[in-house]
Amino acid sequence: MKILYAIQGTGNGHVARAIDLVPEFRKYGDVDVLLSGQHSELNLPFDVKYRYQGFGFFFGQNGGIDFSKTWRKNSLDRFFKEVSQLPVHEYDLVISDFEPVSAWACRIKGKTCFGMSHQSAVIDAEAPVPATGDWWGKVILKHYAPVAGNLGFHFRRLNGHISTPVIRKSIREIVPGNQGYYTVYLPAYSDLTIISILSEIRDVKWQVFSKHAEVPYSFNNISIRPVESNGFVKSMANCAGVLCNAGFETPSEALFLRKKLCVIPMKHQYEQACNAEMLKSMGVPVLQKLSSEVIPHLQNWVASSKVIIVNYPDNVHFMTEQMIEMAQSREMASQKRRIPRLAGALRF
Repeated sequence: MKILYAIQGTGNGHVARAIDLVPEFRKYGDVDVLLSGQHSELNLPFDVKYRYQGFGFFFGQNGGIDFSKTWRKNSLDRFFKEVSQLPVHEYDLVISDFEPVSAWACRIKGKTCFGMSHQSAVIDAEAPVPATGDWWGKVILKHYAPVAGNLGFHFRRLNGHISTPVIRKSIREIVPGNQGYYTVYLPAYSDLTIISILSEIRDVKWQVFSKHAEVPYSFNNISIRPVESNGFVKSMANCAGVLCNAGFETPSEALFLRKKLCVIPMKHQYEQACNAEMLKSMGVPVLQKLSSEVIPHLQNWVASSKVIIVNYPDNVHFMTEQMIEMAQSREMASQKRRIPRLAGALRF
């Protein structure tokens, strides 16, 4: 079997899953890897055959996506050129982790593409959603990387095709500690905004990982350092709690390591609003923005000893096997549909 595994490179969650899933898929056949977007701090431990720009989003510094920069940095002409060049028909199985080039190449060229992503879980009928709907956000989640069938990952298992997160092996092997400081990752906020709020909570130390800092520096009880995977993991392993946006990978790993967790969903990001609803239903504190208004809530969170207990078993083998079975079932059904059409064509 020849497999194409396509990864969305905006953020770290898709790449983190691939680190464990790709070697498992290689037990079933030859796997080529596609990576689109260049915003992940994680390095893949295997070769990438296709590297594309794709169509990614860029963080701003006011709590959300920088739509102006996103529009400037992307090109529809380049995107559809990448789509037209990708030889999806050379593969027996195409899997997209919310990766648009592979998904649209399959859609346009009549090839079946399967989704294996967190976004597949977010749009599932059983997943919680915000009370106020964001129709544009729903449209993006549904059509950004369209697939014929999917498996999903969420903060808790919802049904037979929505599982708990893939926790990479390097995180599972950690023996966590607690040195009393707090780890912070809020890439859509400026360093100045983060410092102005956290400096008001003086009785704890904050280790802030910033997409905007080029060198490490400190201000009172706050240390700022550039985002670097090993440093971030080490910080999270030994912290008392994690303050981050309502993405998927970092909250999942914080919950797995049994750290106190508080999240702030990015503005105008429907997926994160949905994640926040799920986390809130599990008892995780959710703040709507980083401002002076939330300082009392942050102080209460720091003073609290509440940790949300989760059960995230190693599901890499199970989910890989389930994807192979899904693809084989779809192929068998397709062959059965072709036989009657062929028989009809042979009548004379």
